[in-house]
Amino acid sequence: METVDLRIFTEPQQGASYDDLLRVAKATEDNGFDAFFRSDHFLKMGSASGLPGPTDAWVTLGALARETSRIRLGTLVTAATFRHPSVLAISVAQVDQMSGGRVDFGLGSGWYDAEHQAYGIPMPEIKERFDLYAEQLEIITGLWETPEGETFSFDGKHYQLADAPALPKPAQSPRPPVIIGGGGKKRTPALAARFADEFNAAFVDAATAATQFERVDAACREIGRDPKAVIRSAAQVVAVGKDDAEFARRAAAIGRETDEVKQNGLAGTVDEVVDKIGRYREATGVTRLYLQVLDLSDLDHLELIASKVAPQL
Repeated sequence: METVDLRIFTEPQQGASYDDLLRVAKATEDNGFDAFFRSDHFLKMGSASGLPGPTDAWVTLGALARETSRIRLGTLVTAATFRHPSVLAISVAQVDQMSGGRVDFGLGSGWYDAEHQAYGIPMPEIKERFDLYAEQLEIITGLWETPEGETFSFDGKHYQLADAPALPKPAQSPRPPVIIGGGGKKRTPALAARFADEFNAAFVDAATAATQFERVDAACREIGRDPKAVIRSAAQVVAVGKDDAEFARRAAAIGRETDEVKQNGLAGTVDEVVDKIGRYREATGVTRLYLQVLDLSDLDHLELIASKVAPQL
């Protein structure tokens, strides 16, 4: 069976400065992980302080592009409601250039009502939001894939572009890999079949993930695309200890009960986590896991996963 790529995934809206993220990104690279990812949110969730306040996903990744040399960089996932697609295409292409072609681009429809209200960002109803999202995927990939010297036009319900020079080009040709996720039964798999290089099942159990992957496969076959062209990935919260006591301490540090986080994440001792990853992979066919690291001050956690969990995968 294929090995599993391990990627580190952070939630900076819960309280992290750029310097905190830089430390984690450097530890991600130093410990041999595949990638550093972050969420794209402007408001904390739950009881966290959120201090010192949100950081912008693409500003962060542009800076990290110059401070790292090997790891992939990306978002799980950028919200289509936050940025105009043409502006987003330019930003991401620039970060791809700045990193020497290390960007993976996650895009979603946006979902968190409270942050939209807090910052006055329009949040249409789900159907319209999905229409916006579909047009954004078409525009962003269209701009990137337009051959140099040619122009890109688009006449949609929500966006119109006229003879855009479609510059700058990303470093990766024809474009950075696109990651799509979500639990929708029809439109999400259809969009994934058209645009995704990777489909991510975030924070769901193996049975739910497997069902959604099957829907994406079916949507691929429907348009004559090989389902194997879409990488299967999952995101799970992580809390690993070299023994039960260390695991319990890590669970407590992120405000989770030991039984609950074992049930809903990759949590427990090293052997328990290796076993859970094995079972999850068997049931879903994932080849890539995003480990949601919530205590950004605990760099020893990354070192333990890299030295004890990763070699067993």
